[in-house]
Amino acid sequence: MMEYTIKPLEGFADKIGELAFTLEHTRAATLNDIAGLKQNELDYLDRADDNSIGALLAHIGAIEKVHQLISFEGRDFTGKEWEQWGTAVELGDKARAAIQGYPLDYYLKGLEQIRQSTLRSLRSKDDSWLYQERCWPNGIPYNNYYLWFHVMEDEIKHRGQIRIIKRRLQKG
Repeated sequence: MMEYTIKPLEGFADKIGELAFTLEHTRAATLNDIAGLKQNELDYLDRADDNSIGALLAHIGAIEKVHQLISFEGRDFTGKEWEQWGTAVELGDKARAAIQGYPLDYYLKGLEQIRQSTLRSLRSKDDSWLYQERCWPNGIPYNNYYLWFHVMEDEIKHRGQIRIIKRRLQKG
């Protein structure tokens, strides 16, 4: 049963617990939308410039991974990490060619591993950590709260794309 009241998850500081709750709620909705998809559905491309559901799932994981590095470690991907994650971050032609042929379980395991790492790190933070500010290289400030809001909003946006792709699959 889906929970429709935001409250802090146990084991977290209050605000971070609320953030963790909303991250988990967002993920539960995504997992519900992709449940039971077959490999051909995950790889489906209706248009030449589309991203597949599989590529979008890989992207969701990659965005969470880079936000872990930025917020918990104060850094971006290394060159070697970019080789592993960059295609999923950028999507497009390279992702259409490279991110295919995987069963749903492959994406589910990846998303779960990344999320468990996020939750472990969030458990170690206090609420003041959310408001710690840094600046992007262009001088624009951001805080950790915004970074994790962005992880959520990105997943929600791509879940909408996944729903559109699923409708096209049902029509096709």
